[in-house]
Amino acid sequence: MPETYVLWIVVVAALVFDFINGWNDSANAIATVISTRVLTPLAALLMAALLNFAGAYLSTRVAKTIGGGLVDPKVVTPQVTLAAMLAASAWVIWCTRKGLPISGSHSLIGGLLGAAVAAHGVDAIHPKGLVTVLTALFASPVMGLLLGYALMKALLALFARSHPGRLSRVFGRLQIVSAGLMALSHGTNDAQKVMGVITLALVASGQLASVEVPLWVMTACAVVMALGTALGGYHVIRTLGMSLAHLRPINGFAAETAATAVLMGAAAFGVPVSTTHVITASIMGVGATRRLSAVRWSIGEKILYAWIFTFPVCALLSAIVSWLVGPKGLFGSI
Repeated sequence: MPETYVLWIVVVAALVFDFINGWNDSANAIATVISTRVLTPLAALLMAALLNFAGAYLSTRVAKTIGGGLVDPKVVTPQVTLAAMLAASAWVIWCTRKGLPISGSHSLIGGLLGAAVAAHGVDAIHPKGLVTVLTALFASPVMGLLLGYALMKALLALFARSHPGRLSRVFGRLQIVSAGLMALSHGTNDAQKVMGVITLALVASGQLASVEVPLWVMTACAVVMALGTALGGYHVIRTLGMSLAHLRPINGFAAETAATAVLMGAAAFGVPVSTTHVITASIMGVGATRRLSAVRWSIGEKILYAWIFTFPVCALLSAIVSWLVGPKGLFGSI
């Protein structure tokens, strides 16, 4: 099969993953604003889609990290990139159908590393970049949980004597702002990961000389993620917004604000982190300020297991697919 055709198959597969990621991660920004009844599901989805689109244009630092900081672009063939996309997409679809808010970041990075190692060995990996990304992926939920807990405690102390009805009205309006910022930060962080993968494939195939994200790649990823968000993963929305903890507008505001702070900070340094992990941990931190039993830890346990298995499952799946679509597999026989 001509390399140009393979490259465009990779681009399409990456955009499909971007769509699926928006489908699963739509819950990140809007689950709380829906559960508190501040916005209708349709209004919340449309707002998230629009701001996801806008957020994708804010920076390309995360895209450059994915495109060159993890794996050597010179050894990543389009087949390797395709394997990573197919494995990550399959895992995210399965988890979304089960209502599990899992990390598109973990899925994508695990798939990329698994496929690269299967095709070229461990020398294809940049150890420093890998350590930085993995540290951020695992530290960011802890930061989200602690910041959510601290912010909620501060708000409770500050508004302890306020009338509950008036407090709900005020924070209902503020929550629209915090949910919007959450959606914007999601576009800034998550859409760029797919931009980085497509750019990596373009560099590996000789279409680009350096890891600089073309405008058409930015636009395509922004549009596709916005469409996926507009579709909405309602099973995930139900898990995050209604099953994990009971939320009021002030709780939703605290969780979204804490998560946005972590995500925007990570994007400023070009570090890809999991939007899903951060907002879920923030909700847990906010819920725990009432009492530990206010958080349904059994549901949190299921989410945790999905997080733990995401990285190795996607790495293994992509390694298998990498062999199937490599020179000795499917593409090698065409």
